[in-house]
Amino acid sequence: MTRKNPEVEEADESDIEVSGHPKTWAAGVPGVYHSMQPALKHMGLERSRKTLLALNQKDGFDCMSCAWPDPGHRKTFEFCENGAKAVTWEATPVVIGSDFWQEHPVSELLQRSEYWLGMQGRLTEPVYKPAGEDRYRPVSWDEAFGIIADKLKSLPSPDQAAFYTSGRTSNEAAFLYQLFIRGYGTNNLPDCSNMCHESSGWGMGQTIGVGKATVSYDDFAKADLIIIMGQNPGTNHPRMLTALEEAKEAGASIVAVNPLPEAGLMRYKNPQKVKGIIGRGTDLADQFLHIRIGGDMALLQAVSRRVLDAEAANPGTVLDHQFLEEHCQGLEELRAHLAELDEAAVLEATGLRAEEIDELADRYLRAEKVIITWAMGITQHKKGVATIKEIINLLLLRGNIGKPGAGASPIRGHSNVQGDRTMGIWEQMPPAFLDALGKEFSFEPPREHGADAVETIRQMRDGGIKVFIAMGGNFVGAMSDTRAAESAMAGTDLSVQISTKLNRSHAVTGSEALILPTLGRTEIDMQESGPQFVSVEDTVCAVHASHGTVAPVAPHLLSEVAIVCQLAQRVLGDKISADWAGFQKDYDLIREHISHVVVGCEDYNRKIRQEGGFVLPNGPRDSRTFNTPTGKAMLTVNELEHVERPAGTLILQSMRSHDQFNTTIYGHNDRYRGIKKGREVVFVNPEDLAELGLEDGQHVDVRGVYPDNVERVLRNYRLVSYPSARGCAAAYYPEANVLVPLESVAEGSQTPVSKAVIVKLEPVTALEEEPTAAG
Repeated sequence: MTRKNPEVEEADESDIEVSGHPKTWAAGVPGVYHSMQPALKHMGLERSRKTLLALNQKDGFDCMSCAWPDPGHRKTFEFCENGAKAVTWEATPVVIGSDFWQEHPVSELLQRSEYWLGMQGRLTEPVYKPAGEDRYRPVSWDEAFGIIADKLKSLPSPDQAAFYTSGRTSNEAAFLYQLFIRGYGTNNLPDCSNMCHESSGWGMGQTIGVGKATVSYDDFAKADLIIIMGQNPGTNHPRMLTALEEAKEAGASIVAVNPLPEAGLMRYKNPQKVKGIIGRGTDLADQFLHIRIGGDMALLQAVSRRVLDAEAANPGTVLDHQFLEEHCQGLEELRAHLAELDEAAVLEATGLRAEEIDELADRYLRAEKVIITWAMGITQHKKGVATIKEIINLLLLRGNIGKPGAGASPIRGHSNVQGDRTMGIWEQMPPAFLDALGKEFSFEPPREHGADAVETIRQMRDGGIKVFIAMGGNFVGAMSDTRAAESAMAGTDLSVQISTKLNRSHAVTGSEALILPTLGRTEIDMQESGPQFVSVEDTVCAVHASHGTVAPVAPHLLSEVAIVCQLAQRVLGDKISADWAGFQKDYDLIREHISHVVVGCEDYNRKIRQEGGFVLPNGPRDSRTFNTPTGKAMLTVNELEHVERPAGTLILQSMRSHDQFNTTIYGHNDRYRGIKKGREVVFVNPEDLAELGLEDGQHVDVRGVYPDNVERVLRNYRLVSYPSARGCAAAYYPEANVLVPLESVAEGSQTPVSKAVIVKLEPVTALEEEPTAAG
């Protein structure tokens, strides 16, 4: 194995290339090339074979790049371009050696990009940065655990520590992690869901009693109509394109609702089919609604109003009256509310023509089975929770929940974020879960709600949280209000990152800092009782096993389970009745406890060994039962509010490039949007450029406009003329996080409002045009 990668270079933003036109189709032969070329280059033929051919297979490992479900009948190449990149990134044989830490002080790492940090290779040994020093140094595992245990045991209150979880964490590790944290005495369990789909959980939980999808993989091919809102499947979960192709071939219509005309919404060239290689492929969207950012709630209310008007014109023929009478509550209140809907306000909020909304309503009325699917383009808004409630309203009106080919489908962006929540990673777990956990391990779990992601930053900022421990992820990189997040982290006494590779969160540290290297999902996990497997839950509630297939890149790596077990032993001792040593030796013991605590996981060890695993119960999907206070699905009244755009400003959304996964940057290109060799760009409609007196290619400062007068700016960004919706702009995440105030959150869920940032574009003079970091 080797340590250094001499080809790693930072992007020269002055060299950026812009093709001028976005792609109109996704995948195809280029997708195969961009999957295999980096794999073969960085892993070699044999390691590529062992990993990629095991990816998403029933006896292989689960892809870490998204939570899209696996079909029952899987192909040999059951992975996508981004899945291949994720595997290559994790399973690379390039490793970081001990001398790296002497050569690269933390102050230097702070100046490096996410791309450079990730490309340095796999972490292989625990390292420690003492207080007052600027370098990490290698330490033993025993010393590392001792530092953490001493610090945690010295805190006046367990609530002075917060424990973050990334969605890559397995069910087994997540279950033990939350057990350790609650045994320690706090519910401070922020996780990545707080920043993405928390609004989905709140909106769905309050209306149908479950915050998870009410569809299965097979339902997509049974649907008459699929409405895709606020998501980009071609980049964020490309395997969804195959399911959409199958739905089209079965006769479904597809409507795409998005501020940008993404390639993966338009046409799919399946590289595993002849027509995807030499033919046109499959046209996906039958209708594309080029919606203004933040206009989704108004659109949904307008369609529901048209459905109710159609029922009024033809009584008894439009609504599913039997379903509504037996299973729902609130119809008359909704009817009265929508009767007052202002059509002019709808058109202003959406930027659409009335005829376009009429067409969508007609499609909905003609369809007997409808799926509405969405992602962060819906959740990361001030009215994100209310918008999801409007999705549920529309589905309920015609009984589109609890029957084949119909339902609500939030698409999780991280591989096991849903499973982690099922296992107890939430600062607000219900009493029934805590009761079962306490009974199983003979202790009294804390009951007071803990800190979510935003509240964790607030408390670190104000001195309330002194220790921060992260199981994976890149908390300061992913968090809104970058300066505030980094300043808050720097104010802690100790930060700990349990990671496979470097990222920004390893360079923004507490006074003391530790990095603990862990096994990747691709690697064989050998414990005292033999090789272990873990389990994960996908976006449609299916739970299945994940087996590593290649040898670990270094001999002394510990699994996430082992790290939690050894840390818990040092911190808790015999405070709770938990066999930490036994759990590390044999993961079946963990699953046995899960089966006693987590509803739906009874007999876990047997069910997880079934071919394809098992599916967790889901009342709305399985039996049209709803775990709400009334026992019925709730049609809700939500006051319409759209994003106001003052004169001279634009509404900006953050988004991923095609060459990244969350905060992990695989390269400096965005193939589908025509960007090469850089990321410091802002996409703006050409008519808006003209209105603002700006030009394509010009450099600007992108400045957030908020009443607190705190400077939040992206400096010296290149304007790209692009067919975004009028009045709307877009820039890449995580760089654009600097523009989002910490206090700008969705009502109810506290999800950062990263999809509706009011900005001004200020021209940069020629003398100022030198690439600079976001600040």
